[in-house]
Amino acid sequence: MIRVTGLVKEFDRGAVRAVDSVDFEVPPGALVTLLGPSGCGKTTSLRCIAGLEQPTSGTIEVGERVVFDADRKVRVPANKRRIGMVFQSYAIWPHMTVFNNVAYPLQSMKLKKGEIRERVMTSLRLVGLEHLAPRRAPNLSGGQQQRVALARALVAEPEVLLLDEPLSNLDAKLRETMRQEIRELQQRLGITTLYVTHDQVEALAISDIVAVMSNGRIVDSGSPKRIYTAPRSRFVAEFIGLANVIRTWQVTTSPEEGSFSGATAMGPMTFTHAAAAAVGDETSVLVRLEDVEILDERPAEAENAWEGKVVSALFLGTHFDCVIEVGQERLRAQAVRSANLETGDVVWVRILPRCAVGLPEDDVQGNDVAEQDEVDEKPAAAAPAVGRFLS
Repeated sequence: MIRVTGLVKEFDRGAVRAVDSVDFEVPPGALVTLLGPSGCGKTTSLRCIAGLEQPTSGTIEVGERVVFDADRKVRVPANKRRIGMVFQSYAIWPHMTVFNNVAYPLQSMKLKKGEIRERVMTSLRLVGLEHLAPRRAPNLSGGQQQRVALARALVAEPEVLLLDEPLSNLDAKLRETMRQEIRELQQRLGITTLYVTHDQVEALAISDIVAVMSNGRIVDSGSPKRIYTAPRSRFVAEFIGLANVIRTWQVTTSPEEGSFSGATAMGPMTFTHAAAAAVGDETSVLVRLEDVEILDERPAEAENAWEGKVVSALFLGTHFDCVIEVGQERLRAQAVRSANLETGDVVWVRILPRCAVGLPEDDVQGNDVAEQDEVDEKPAAAAPAVGRFLS
């Protein structure tokens, strides 16, 4: 278990607050990811937990022990926190063999040579590198170096595992393979893990819980599915994946519990809401690309269905990336590769109400969670504004 309470880290004598009153918990055996853009405070938070940075204030617990408490002057040294850490650069010693790199954390533990060898080989077997124990580190591939770093982090049998952008130096295909291996290993060992990345797909793929950071704060946290389908802020919606944001006004409640309706540049639209809707006012609705259905003809169920024209259809191998003009709105969508769409085709688009999620009003209008794009004044019904894509 990792518990962080009121964590603050300032630099330049308080001029820069890199981490601003952060609270979160990593349950025992879970993998929690701190996700956010560069400079949001995620790596600084990780380094504070590891003992590599001293926080300005707050408390940090690892397992059942408090390792930092600013008020009580508790500061447990990094080497006594029972933490395994994988750095972005791997920090592999080039003059050592794979075996000696992994054995390094055990040298100060006064273990017998036989026990050290047994633990090193066990750790290398976990990552599939026992056959490379005598190889020198410079003769390893990027993926092999990453595995060595992981084996070294686990060899001392830590209570928790910290990973700081561990896949950022790998090519795309190897990243996909390694993130799966890391997740499988973490689940097999049941080790409490905190993972830091700026890669949204990586975070969604491996996490039990995703905590999105911006400007030193956690602005949303939850399961990967909830974060992706029903983000609680405009910033999170924009940062996680691709989506359409559709301007909606004259909002009213619908008969169905939790549903709302409003006018859009495409026509009336029914949607669900992640927070209390502003009835009679304006809001924005999030629709993911894969939730825009493209049909050859008008569907029998006409709710949230409109006729449109294909503006562009880019073939990307697994699917088409399309832009469809519907009234004065442009929707971006993903279509299966068998669709054979071409520019100028007339199609019907449909969005299921449960796949259209209203964003909280304060984040549409802008707040201190993140910088927001300017929002034009509410348009007249006769001249609605064109929606925007988030990427």
